[in-house]
Amino acid sequence: MARNGAKESAGAKATKTLRSHVWLLALAILLAVPGSWTAPQASEREIVDLELALLVDVSASVNEEEFRLQAKGLAVAFTTPAVLEAIDRFAARGLAVCVVQWSDHANQRLAVDWTLIRDRGGALKLAQAIAAMPRLIDHGQTALGDALVFGLRELETNRYAGRRRVMDLSGDGRVNDGQSLSSAREAAIAKGVTINGLAILNELPLLDRYFRNYLIGGNDAFALAAKDYSDFAGAMSEKLLREIRSIPLAATDAPAGEVMAAQADKP
Repeated sequence: MARNGAKESAGAKATKTLRSHVWLLALAILLAVPGSWTAPQASEREIVDLELALLVDVSASVNEEEFRLQAKGLAVAFTTPAVLEAIDRFAARGLAVCVVQWSDHANQRLAVDWTLIRDRGGALKLAQAIAAMPRLIDHGQTALGDALVFGLRELETNRYAGRRRVMDLSGDGRVNDGQSLSSAREAAIAKGVTINGLAILNELPLLDRYFRNYLIGGNDAFALAAKDYSDFAGAMSEKLLREIRSIPLAATDAPAGEVMAAQADKP
């Protein structure tokens, strides 16, 4: 009887091990297959006044000092008195903000995860996280289209539902890599997303014109210019002010995508 019990125990152990291996294999397959994870349902998302994805250029044209000026400029922008006042006044439901670093078609990274800002304290904590973020990409060409695709995916899959949704792309160059900027732009606009641009003119003096013609789009879209990286903080502060103060798409709590769909159904 003892031998039989030992045999049964060994068999049960083997079965448990096999099940564990099968589960791990299934998990690995799930993680490897694009689209296996589904976005949160609308009812599971917290409604906020603004979802804002900040897309920061870290391609080969951006040296380490210029990267730090961008990070510092973003952080400073969230601590300026005018921006803090605008958050208090215009964002009763809060802002959900993330920072993405991008370069070529194969390199986009979420550098600061989605953060909810309801007050000045929240804005200051986000500023600290941005100022401390490391550079995750230090090479690559300029793939604006792929940056927009990545940013749109972040907007579609996070846990917030913005009454307005904005992608805020800053950079110092034109497209020279990756997928079509026009297609990526139109896909974002179709989802109710506004694309704003901040052109850094240290290398291309007319880049702001290029951003206006080919990058920005959606409701109340605009482009601003910074003459160089040292001017980045001031331009970003002005940009945030305009985005936070913008009038909502509609007098409703519905997220931007639902507002767009409702408007499309009107005669």
